[in-house]
Amino acid sequence: MTIKDYTFGKPEESPDFLMWQVMSQWQKGKNVILEQYSLTSPQMTLLASILWLTQQKREVTQIVLASHAHIDPMTTSTVLRTLQKKGLIIRKEHATDTRAKLVILSKEGIKLTIQALRSVESFNKNYFNPLGEKAPEFNRALMLLLSENTK
Repeated sequence: MTIKDYTFGKPEESPDFLMWQVMSQWQKGKNVILEQYSLTSPQMTLLASILWLTQQKREVTQIVLASHAHIDPMTTSTVLRTLQKKGLIIRKEHATDTRAKLVILSKEGIKLTIQALRSVESFNKNYFNPLGEKAPEFNRALMLLLSENTK
């Protein structure tokens, strides 16, 4: 196989290569922020999702949470166990569905999630600042990719 066999003549023409580079760089920076709060990226994603869904007045069960965050249910369960051990979430029996458990942020969980979210949002603002006025267009493109490929 030679370079002639590839669709792209240069790596920077390949969405695959660029996406990997940007994701790696962004994730590394975000992880530095999250380390200050003793959180991992999946933990932060679930905490933020619980907060957001709760503010939307939705019942947050493990299945709802996994679906919202696009994290597989078994991984979600494992991460939730860790968050529960840290005292950041509480799991309660669902009132009508005996198979389901409600997931609620503890007082400490709310406080930590809000603090970490502010730091992550500040990092994101700085990281994506070069997009300028194109940021909403970039987000729409990402949402299009997610919606078209989540079937």
